[in-house]
Amino acid sequence: MPQIQAQVIVAVPPATAFAVSQTTGAVRLRWDPFIHHQELLDDAVKPGKGVRTLTRSRHGLRMVSQYVSYRPPRSVGMTMVEGPWFFRTFGGGWRFEELEDGSTRATWKYTFTCRPDLLRPVAEAIGRRVLQRDIDRRIAAFAVACTRPDVVQAATGGSAPKPG
Repeated sequence: MPQIQAQVIVAVPPATAFAVSQTTGAVRLRWDPFIHHQELLDDAVKPGKGVRTLTRSRHGLRMVSQYVSYRPPRSVGMTMVEGPWFFRTFGGGWRFEELEDGSTRATWKYTFTCRPDLLRPVAEAIGRRVLQRDIDRRIAAFAVACTRPDVVQAATGGSAPKPG
């Protein structure tokens, strides 16, 4: 199963980095270059284990994913429930590690498999390139978002603690 990841160090504590990473709706649109529309489903009012999310990309792709883990401020994982026909499976997750200076190492990972089986090796090679470029752009935008007071305040409910 192909796996790609991107990592960045942000000058905020893990709780703030986690909160920014899990923004949805209009706040997420302020920083995430991939998302065109995103909403929680099933009358959910906040992310959490078992919650489903509908995401439409700027490319017009649609995916319904479900949180399979939600452990603030350390990690979160999601898996695709419905998505583009060319993904057999797709999952993603974040990990947040506090560093000695109070900053956070954020790691964003995707795992996926493609179909049809006959084209799988080629499709997954292409997928690695495309998704790596995508995740690199997204984590760079996330790092910038962690420096933006408007995003941090919206993500944390107005409390934006500084690193230790």
